[in-house]
Amino acid sequence: MEFSAAGRLEVRVTAADVGKRVSVRSLIDGGAPGGKFTDTVGVLTSWDDDVLVITRRDGERVRVDASSLVAGKVVPATPARRRGPAAGYEELARAAARAWRPLETARLGGWELRAAAGFTRRANSVLPLGTPDMPLDGALAAVRRWYGERGLPAYVQTATGAQGAQEALCAELERRGWVREVTAGLWVGALAPLADRAGTEDVVLSREADEGWLARYGRKGASEVALKVLGGVPRPDAAGKSEEDGPSVWFAAVPGAPGGAPAAIGRCVVDGRWAGFAAVEVDPARRRQGLATVVMAALARRALAEGASAAWLQVEEDNAGARALYTGLGFTEHHAYHHYREPASGSSS
Repeated sequence: MEFSAAGRLEVRVTAADVGKRVSVRSLIDGGAPGGKFTDTVGVLTSWDDDVLVITRRDGERVRVDASSLVAGKVVPATPARRRGPAAGYEELARAAARAWRPLETARLGGWELRAAAGFTRRANSVLPLGTPDMPLDGALAAVRRWYGERGLPAYVQTATGAQGAQEALCAELERRGWVREVTAGLWVGALAPLADRAGTEDVVLSREADEGWLARYGRKGASEVALKVLGGVPRPDAAGKSEEDGPSVWFAAVPGAPGGAPAAIGRCVVDGRWAGFAAVEVDPARRRQGLATVVMAALARRALAEGASAAWLQVEEDNAGARALYTGLGFTEHHAYHHYREPASGSSS
């Protein structure tokens, strides 16, 4: 908190600081004698009618009455990271976007519209790395038309909790009735320690997802469209890649019972210094045997051989088991990302 030269708490946040990261302390319990304080840290996304709205790192929006403030100040855009590879939000957002290949794209200024027949929100949402080439209301109307022409709901993927993320856009979408359906974290970690993990199970690596891999994959509707999004299409040269091919995609499987689905699977996308992990699935009967770690370690060794040094993955906020696994493997959350769905017909847009 901010102290004056006399040692008293001061409020050094004003409406002019909208858009900046702030830390405030406010009274709770209605400011009654002996009342308690609460601290809120995040991006100040609005200050209207003596009410502050602060968006936390995880995307939660907190309303604070200006009359309850006892201290406040502007703080650095992002705290210093103690662990994990250094990376900016935009670099990671672009790497993650390249890992889920849309079948069709269009530009709207700095926004990229992506569609893939509805397979995964990541490949069927707007990625707003910049500003649209028209006012926001017009841009959102254009987004709804574009997805509507393809028989798809309109989604906008946003992020919070990192410098250059989109807290302000989240607030504007919510004001217009867009609904946040999913929140997940993008986590980062060093690749070499993961690759050093030992395991006794055989792991089969392939450039394509075969029927067995798809049988273990948790998402339904793994069709030809899904294979294109996943990158599970045979390459002319299975030993390497060219610039035209884009990121290098690998699929891993631990064999299961003869004639059955694999005991565990995973996918890794190698893109420059980054290796992105996804689709780590384990047979429920074989869980808690370290198979997920074995799969990821095998993919990490392949990624190291192709020149990657850092890793990222995405995990939904309510997946406690996966979050515990990735924490144990040295990953930490870099930022949160959210998918906002268009408002129902007739709602404000």
